[in-house]
Amino acid sequence: MEGLIKCSANYIPLSPISFLERSAVVYGDRISVVYGSTVKFTWKQTRERCVKLASALTQLGISRGDVVAVLAPNIPAMFELHFGAPMAGAVLCTLNIRHDSAMISVLLKHSEAKVILVDYQFLEVAQAALDILSSTKSKTPLLVLIPESDILYPETSKTSPGKYLEYENLIGTGQDDFEIRKPNDEWDPISLNYTSGTTSSPKGVVYHHRGAYLNSLAAILLNGIGPNPVYLWTVPMFHCNGWCLIWGVAAQGGTSICIRNVSAQTIFDSISLHRVTNMAGAPTVLNMIANAPPNVKKPLPSKVEVMTGGAPPPSQVLFKLEELGFGITHSYGLTETYGPATICTWKPEWDSLQPHDRAKIKSRQGVQHLAMEDVDIKDPVTMKSVPADAKSMGEVMLRGNTVMSGYLKNSKATEEAFQGGWFRTGDLGVKHPDGYIELKDRSKDIIISGGENISTIEVESVLFSHPSILEAAVVGRPDEHWGETPCAFVKLKEGQNANVEEIIKFCRDRLPHYMAPRTVVFDDLPKTSTGKTQKFVLREKAKAMGSLTKKNNRSKL
Repeated sequence: MEGLIKCSANYIPLSPISFLERSAVVYGDRISVVYGSTVKFTWKQTRERCVKLASALTQLGISRGDVVAVLAPNIPAMFELHFGAPMAGAVLCTLNIRHDSAMISVLLKHSEAKVILVDYQFLEVAQAALDILSSTKSKTPLLVLIPESDILYPETSKTSPGKYLEYENLIGTGQDDFEIRKPNDEWDPISLNYTSGTTSSPKGVVYHHRGAYLNSLAAILLNGIGPNPVYLWTVPMFHCNGWCLIWGVAAQGGTSICIRNVSAQTIFDSISLHRVTNMAGAPTVLNMIANAPPNVKKPLPSKVEVMTGGAPPPSQVLFKLEELGFGITHSYGLTETYGPATICTWKPEWDSLQPHDRAKIKSRQGVQHLAMEDVDIKDPVTMKSVPADAKSMGEVMLRGNTVMSGYLKNSKATEEAFQGGWFRTGDLGVKHPDGYIELKDRSKDIIISGGENISTIEVESVLFSHPSILEAAVVGRPDEHWGETPCAFVKLKEGQNANVEEIIKFCRDRLPHYMAPRTVVFDDLPKTSTGKTQKFVLREKAKAMGSLTKKNNRSKL
């Protein structure tokens, strides 16, 4: 077709920076960010602050492609950096606030961050990380302190805040007429996210502007986030850039309610005070809400739509939340897919099902969202799709524009992840006849006992239905005869009692006997900062217990 021209009139690289530009015009006087009782900005002010932040970063020597790191909870500065850093042409690296100094030093060295902005609460951890880098003759990034306006620093603090450049002073040095550095190519990197390390040491996942733009729109479109939402930040902004919803909420001119610490009390209080319309959270957050004490729970001013993901939520928890007035949308994704990649799209004919049946369907991972091209369950060796019979297990695989660019400085891991032209998730699942997928386990988590595959997710779902159990995780315990047997780590609800025999019997009454736990341990579950249970820690504990049965003492399953 002749006469066609690709130019700036008809092609501009996609970038979520444009969401802020538009909202500053359309929703200029509407509130963009609320934090505590004193901090409140409009969209016009947020754009002005982000432009000055971008300008200030370039004055510190930040060039296109340089990494700007941040170690902070869900506070306004974290929100602003998601626009300010890419507006300077930089790549934003949001660090997990639960990492220790040693891990932070490793990530800073690997990312080659030029600047790190640090919330006052994590100053000593960050400074210790820089000290580690200095001791190994590695380059150290410039540290910018983000103070809390109403905090007085104790004189006994090992680190004096006075010696650092402070965040507000940094913004003050910026020019308000700074020319925003938009991406030259929409495949240019916008952020660097290190995986949460549920299975191994973190890998650096690179996102591009195009993927961030598309995933942001898909997230708001498929999760009931309409114009001018009031969004409560219960998902860590450092996790997949807040599941891309920092940018997504900006696209809708929404109000972000920032909270430093997440608790059931804070959630119910914030919903009541700010008339929250939307929030998100891993199943641990949902569990916290569902099991909040009666004196904490408050009637919701109106329905609150909640997006959940991170691990399959137990159907019992979904049922309890719907009773409280929350609407639940179940998504599934990974750091490598910008957060949510699939969604359990609801069908009207399911409304007439019994509540527990509805919750069971809702806990499926569903189908690809609109920005993801394809999801399938495949045999990882032959790459053939498994039958859609809800029984045949295979690996969940994805492909599309919202899959990462790759792992930073790790071509081998990138090639392995993309082998066969699909992103291999490492998750095992089945496909239902209607095309909806359902996770059964991580490939590392599946228990093989006497030649039988045991889905830990199915066993955990039964444990969650026990009235005394708050949290549960199941791993394989080595066994000389069976190979492995299920071992359950359980945390009871406050004031509740249950013994090992009772829990095992409860499971045996509801599962094939070979699937029921043969060991029950009462303990707190180790978690990542995003609420996922660290099963590799539990596997080590189970391994240390040794074999339950000896070869000369074989008990029946």
